[in-house]
Amino acid sequence: MQKRTLGQSGLEVSALGLGCMGLSFGYGPATDRTEAVTLIRAAYERGVTFFDTAEAYGPGTNEEVVGEALAPFRDDIVIATKFGFKNGVPADGLDSRPERIRQVADEALTRLRTDRIDLFYQHRVDPAVPMEDVAGTVKDLILSGKVKHFGLSEAGPASIRSAHAVQPVAAVQSEYSMFWREPEAKILPLLEELGIGFVPFSPLGKGFLTGKLDQNTTFAKDDFRSTVPRFAPDALKANQVLVELVRSIASEKGASAAQVALAWLLAQRPWIVPIPGTTKLHRLEENLGGASVVITDEDIARIAQALAGIEVQGERYNTSYQRLVNR
Repeated sequence: MQKRTLGQSGLEVSALGLGCMGLSFGYGPATDRTEAVTLIRAAYERGVTFFDTAEAYGPGTNEEVVGEALAPFRDDIVIATKFGFKNGVPADGLDSRPERIRQVADEALTRLRTDRIDLFYQHRVDPAVPMEDVAGTVKDLILSGKVKHFGLSEAGPASIRSAHAVQPVAAVQSEYSMFWREPEAKILPLLEELGIGFVPFSPLGKGFLTGKLDQNTTFAKDDFRSTVPRFAPDALKANQVLVELVRSIASEKGASAAQVALAWLLAQRPWIVPIPGTTKLHRLEENLGGASVVITDEDIARIAQALAGIEVQGERYNTSYQRLVNR
């Protein structure tokens, strides 16, 4: 597995990381703990050194699984986790008060079975707490040795600048894929200017870009896609044109649609590190193969031209959750 450095932070990770959320939260019933530990260790054995979790995935459960899985390899890997929700539950609202950040850090260290958090993200910007206070608190945690690097998730340009002025931001994590390209307008240019790395979550469009979903797909009530307008039957049907584009490129490259979607992201900037998630070993191996697919400048230009003619249908979040992003 090739390595990449997140911006100017010096934080080196595998070119593809593993998003661990879906093993415990968000996409239906949690994976059996033993199976989840096995999958995470399989990723490490295949060269993955970057693992993403959060207090909110459970709450706490996912960190415990990640901690158990990676304890034997702790010095060889990078663990990212997050703070920012009351009680670690998104539905309870935001909470990035300094005392809460410190509490989450201490609890995460215990759950992760470690003495430091390599990358500590604010999960969502909290308008009730000045960003200077958030960044200052994480700076103190860095000075104490409990945290190594500071990150932001789904933050807007003003928040990124404010945070970076207090404590250098190593990475910003936001959704980015051919299915959601909003970061291209303002976020990527800003990160390039400031020397900050970018970590796309949902790089496969929450499964859509794999080509496995269509208008006949149904989602369980505990699968959050069941509430997302973009995954309603009409939108899934209308957006198949994007899947066909990815499939056509995949056919040319002798790759899968998922591999092309990941390779396209890697080709955008050398400091972009996607974190696809999965619960299945064969999907993990397929995803990791995306790092070996070559997307040329000519391919990028051709894909950009095709994407310009595709208008993706449906909002990516329901109304209640959309208000939490890009602050």
